[in-house]
Amino acid sequence: MLTRYGYHTLIIIATICVLIIAASFIFNDNLIRFFIILLSLFFLGLSVNFFRDPERQIPKQNNVIVSPADGKVILVKKLINHKYVSGTSKQISIFMSPLDVHVNRIPICGKVKFIEYHKGKFFQAFTDKAAEENERTEFGIETKFGKVFFTQVAGAIARRIIYEIKENDDVVIGERFGMIKFGSRVDIIVPENWHEKVQVGSKTTAGETILFEHTT
Repeated sequence: MLTRYGYHTLIIIATICVLIIAASFIFNDNLIRFFIILLSLFFLGLSVNFFRDPERQIPKQNNVIVSPADGKVILVKKLINHKYVSGTSKQISIFMSPLDVHVNRIPICGKVKFIEYHKGKFFQAFTDKAAEENERTEFGIETKFGKVFFTQVAGAIARRIIYEIKENDDVVIGERFGMIKFGSRVDIIVPENWHEKVQVGSKTTAGETILFEHTT
């Protein structure tokens, strides 16, 4: 299954690959022609792989936060007086490599109360300064358990952040809401009464992996 967020890009890439393959027939050398065709098909295959969008098994619990992204946990830390989540809070950051699925999913049911887009730089997404200086979109959701904040952060390669939700939308855990093209990062920040269920190095699957469980 391919994500509709990538249809336009895939059409462009496929067209370019077809034109390159057609142009390869101007060469009389079969080895050169074979290499050009093979390289074009390889690039097209990588593009199709990047825009894949598999179905996910969403947890049935209502007291959990699932990962917004496929990737690897690169940071688990505490924060004080975050701009959206006041008091002591917890942050988990997930790095999405170019080989991961890049469709993003809603981490918890609630109402979107905050969205803010920031133009920025394109540092490597796994660096600390990326969260504050890179191009990013920030989201705040009001839930029955309090406020939850998460971001889409562009990386050194990613130059296009896509999202389809807006303020005052009611959102459901695990539903698709956008993607970041070609390598990126997501951060999620919650109040301290959430218990983290992953650690640095853990692999995550969007919509399935439980990042936090509420401890009431």
